[in-house]
Amino acid sequence: MKAGAPRHQKYLFVCENTRNDGVCCMPEGERIREGLKQSVQTQGLALRIRVSRSGCLDLCADGPNVLLMPDNKWFHQVSLKDLDDIVLEARKGLL
Repeated sequence: MKAGAPRHQKYLFVCENTRNDGVCCMPEGERIREGLKQSVQTQGLALRIRVSRSGCLDLCADGPNVLLMPDNKWFHQVSLKDLDDIVLEARKGLL
């Protein structure tokens, strides 16, 4: 095993899980992830904030969900209009 420091200062994990019963974050999760990625890149933050897809975050009924780490902050019932606020929150404390 090899260990090291994370490459980015912050990570936004966006649920893109699908379930047979249809209660989940997809397909909106994919659009949210792409929008967050675009916003992070446009603001020149791509080297400090990583936007990644995630499997189930175990809060399907409150989805779409985004998790900001290492801040340990959850965003629930996210829509495309919330993306600027999420990136603004992720910017807090960046070096």
